[in-house]
Amino acid sequence: MNEVYARRELKGAGILSYLLKGSIFLFSAGIIASLFVTLFNLLVPEVISFTIDCVIGNKPVPEVYARFVEALGGTEYLRQNTWALAVSLAVIALLCAVLNYLRQYLNIRANQTFMRRTRNKLFAHIQRLPLDWHNAHSTGDIIQRCTSDADTISNFISMQLVTLFRVIILIVCSLVFMFMKNVRLALIASAFIPLFLGYSLMFYAKARKSFKKCDEEEGVLSKIAQENFTGVRVVRAFGKERYERDKFEKQNKYYTGLWTGIEKYLALFWASNDFLALVQGLLLIVIGTIFCVNGELSEGDLVAFISYNTMLMGPVRQLGRIISNMSKAGVSLARIGEILNAAPEEYGEEGGLSGDIEFRNVSFGYEEGKRVLENVSFTVPQGGILGIVGVTGSGKSTVTKLLGGLFHADGGEILIGGRNIKDISPATLRKNMGLMLQEGYIYSRTVGENIALAADGASSDGIVGAAQLACVDENIRGFANGYDTVVGERGVTLSGGQKQRIALARTLLRNTPYIVLDDCLSAVDAETDAEIRTNLKEKFGDATVIIISHRISTVMDADNIIVLEDGKVAESGTHAALMSADGLYAKIYGMQTALPDELTGEA
Repeated sequence: MNEVYARRELKGAGILSYLLKGSIFLFSAGIIASLFVTLFNLLVPEVISFTIDCVIGNKPVPEVYARFVEALGGTEYLRQNTWALAVSLAVIALLCAVLNYLRQYLNIRANQTFMRRTRNKLFAHIQRLPLDWHNAHSTGDIIQRCTSDADTISNFISMQLVTLFRVIILIVCSLVFMFMKNVRLALIASAFIPLFLGYSLMFYAKARKSFKKCDEEEGVLSKIAQENFTGVRVVRAFGKERYERDKFEKQNKYYTGLWTGIEKYLALFWASNDFLALVQGLLLIVIGTIFCVNGELSEGDLVAFISYNTMLMGPVRQLGRIISNMSKAGVSLARIGEILNAAPEEYGEEGGLSGDIEFRNVSFGYEEGKRVLENVSFTVPQGGILGIVGVTGSGKSTVTKLLGGLFHADGGEILIGGRNIKDISPATLRKNMGLMLQEGYIYSRTVGENIALAADGASSDGIVGAAQLACVDENIRGFANGYDTVVGERGVTLSGGQKQRIALARTLLRNTPYIVLDDCLSAVDAETDAEIRTNLKEKFGDATVIIISHRISTVMDADNIIVLEDGKVAESGTHAALMSADGLYAKIYGMQTALPDELTGEA
């Protein structure tokens, strides 16, 4: 994977050549086979011309073919055995068929090799990109780039780029043969080539922005579909099916309208292109006929010339199609290049980590000019327990993301064992720190596999032990297949508390010296919450633990508690000290423990 990260500034052809590694030889072999097919096809008009002029007519054999004709028995023999000419055409057709098969086989194999490499490199690179990059790009857009854009590039290379080489050879060889037949007629035919190419280039320049807009809007459409399918249960719960359908249809209508506009432009382009080709063909037939009547061109040469012109104009017009498709491929290549050129997170080497955690005047904001944390300072001694409470939006979860190295502070310092967290490699940081994020993501796998994700080679005993610490072992054993029970997407078959405890078990399985729990017990009842905290003390007594929660009872036994308000440390101290201060902490505690008036009366 390091190969991906060593080349961050790939552009245009550089991106293409990088992705073509491993398949360039196959594509080249396919191109060579295609060129031979083209050369054999060019022989057919010459055989027809020779038959008309020298076998059916009485014109002398051109010196170029004299030896070959003599080897076949001479013109007289061929007049009496015209089957020999038919056999020669059949042999050419057979050779073309074999080479065409070889060309298609090599092309398909090269294309699949190219797609495999492209998918692997994109997936590996995206895995290493920092979290802020993922926040700036929607999942639907990323998927669209890795699928639709990759397919566009693949189709262009396998179908258009390979054809481009064949077209160039066909144009050059056709012109050579045409000039050999009649220079003036060839000049007339050649005069139309710049018109076709200029027209195509003009279309290419105008179509590029339209194709890019279509790609971007396809990403929006994919995003809407992906979010809707993922959150389908919320949609159903609130009866928003019609709203979501209308939103999708509106975007789909807009996206379809963009493509309809492009197709109208394409239809005009190809219709005018056809008309121009028709005018050119008719002009050559008329002038060529006049040359034949005047004795400047033989009948056979005219037939051959028209055949070569047909061979010429097809590729010239195809060149226009290739150029137009090049605009789409160029847009897709640039979009994939944006991913490959995004700076990855360098993991570095794994190492040990110990010591106190210290925040020194830490400030951070997700958006420019809007601070989530401002001048936050606190210290967690090694082996100590810190509790963090605060109202929603006070910055509690941001502390977790900064400690995990998912984001970096805008101001101040975060130290672990006296080392600035920016100087600690992500590999070391994540090896020594167990993070339990607010939303514990559950994959569509077995329960055991979900827990084992955090530790390579985890044993069955280790998985069960972690589940017992998280107080979820009994629940799991009650499932149909126990630890082998497959949960639905995002753990849809699990309750909120079960999902949180399975995610907690995954974190605890790593047995790290630092544990950060971000409101991970919010869906767990108070009794189970207390049991889990007791298990943590017994099992991880030497670990440095930070517990973030909105529930006072979860953090009240911590060695120290800080209260965040509007991104600042409003209060700090033990539970008893904070209660005595009668500040925000005491107010939150009172609200959480107070009984409603009617229950107070009954009590």
